[in-house]
Amino acid sequence: MADSSPQKGNSTDDGDQKSEDGPLTPSSTKNLDSKTLRRLAQNREAARKSRLRKKAYVQQLESSRVKLNQLEQELQRARQQGFYLGGYSNDQSHAAASSGAAAFDMEYGRWLEEQQRQMTELRTSLQAHVSDDELRVLVDAAMSHYDEIFRLKTAAAKSDVFHLVSGMWKTPAERCFMWMGGFRPSELLKILIPQLEPLTEQQLMGICNLQQSSQQAEDALSQGMEALQQSLADTLATGSLGAASNVANYMGQMAMAMGKLGTLENFVRQADNLRHQTLQQMHRILTTRQAARAFLAIGDYFGRLRALSSLWAARPRE
Repeated sequence: MADSSPQKGNSTDDGDQKSEDGPLTPSSTKNLDSKTLRRLAQNREAARKSRLRKKAYVQQLESSRVKLNQLEQELQRARQQGFYLGGYSNDQSHAAASSGAAAFDMEYGRWLEEQQRQMTELRTSLQAHVSDDELRVLVDAAMSHYDEIFRLKTAAAKSDVFHLVSGMWKTPAERCFMWMGGFRPSELLKILIPQLEPLTEQQLMGICNLQQSSQQAEDALSQGMEALQQSLADTLATGSLGAASNVANYMGQMAMAMGKLGTLENFVRQADNLRHQTLQQMHRILTTRQAARAFLAIGDYFGRLRALSSLWAARPRE
């Protein structure tokens, strides 16, 4: 009678679970082999995990809804107060960027100290008329030292590209001549040519061609930067400024601006590559002694700019 009568009970999920996943009676497990038992156990485990995933998904949706409401309220308060920045997440990102900038400033200070030591050694060797082999070791070391600063700047650009572009790691007088996080290669070559005379005709032609190609690359990068700034301004100005806007539209607008702003790091990296390649090609064009004088002149020029900044800061004020 029990085997032939229909099973009683509600047809709910709990009931299904009890009929499928519930414990098996000795009479029902009599004829089941181990493979079937293992399959039933796997089915019960899969159903349990599915229920857990569904529960977690529902909780995540609810949490996202709460966060979205909080964000909407914060944006509304920010509009009423007249600003949009601030908040814990912004403080965190600012702290991380500041940490990267501080680390770069410290490394750059050490780099300057080592450059001063190298310049003193180069000046002494030139005055002592050491052999070309001895001088070549110092020149190669000076070139390797510039390789190091470009490596440091690449890492710094990933951490805080705005710090490099602003030139806050330079002195005020140096910042007057800043171009995309550093010096203009073409302008530096223009300064160096009188310091390297006499030059052979072939050397002079090589330096002039290098200056011209550097100028063309600088112009292309400058135009790209201007286009980026214009595109970024257009993106931020989309819609009605100062009026209430939809949170989703606002966040989408910020996401587009962030994507465009990400190319700034690429521009700074290309500018540093141009500076690096210009120094390397100049090194190949010049003789060992001319290259020594060139690196010495570069160090002295930027040293004078730093000294000018110190004098300006110490000037008497009424």
